[in-house]
Amino acid sequence: MMLAATAIHYLALGDSYSIGEGIVADDRWPEVLVRRLRRAGVIIDDPRIVAVTGWTTDELYAGMDAAQLKPPFGLVTLQIGVNNQYRGRSATEYRTQFTTLLARAIELAGGHSARVVVVSIPDWGVTPFAREHDRDPARIATELDSFNAIARDETHRAGAAFVDITGISRQHPALVAADGLHPAAEQYIRWVTAIEPVVYAALHRGPR
Repeated sequence: MMLAATAIHYLALGDSYSIGEGIVADDRWPEVLVRRLRRAGVIIDDPRIVAVTGWTTDELYAGMDAAQLKPPFGLVTLQIGVNNQYRGRSATEYRTQFTTLLARAIELAGGHSARVVVVSIPDWGVTPFAREHDRDPARIATELDSFNAIARDETHRAGAAFVDITGISRQHPALVAADGLHPAAEQYIRWVTAIEPVVYAALHRGPR
């Protein structure tokens, strides 16, 4: 079923996970998501990705300024925060900055919170990189769980949708790129299996 007569403009906001560090561009999850949606009959543009490896919440905000984005977008995804945790920044700061980013994402979606989908932060503590660098996986998991709880709560409060892919990252720690840290294409496919139905439902609910 065709969702719209004109193409939906899609904006993906994030960090290394949205840009697909360590894999080819066609395999990053926003690209895979678009291909899946098209097969489901959704008329959607290629994703506009605003993401850089290493970005924290405040750096993403500045990157959005530099990108000179032109709303409205019919779909906005947001996945951010792993580098806040990696750099030892506080959950309190994350809440403040994430909430600001989420509000801006909703504004870019034409003020329609239903067209914004937040994706959780994966757990890098289970990766070969973490083991090789003697990182504490329990501490990483606890801190990321805290960040993800904040993102989920603020997302629900704003009326947007939230997708938890953290469990997938923990179930498939071997599905990583050559750097031993970032997900391999096979893991991103599993993420999209969780993300796609939420996005599809958001597009069919319509603006609100």
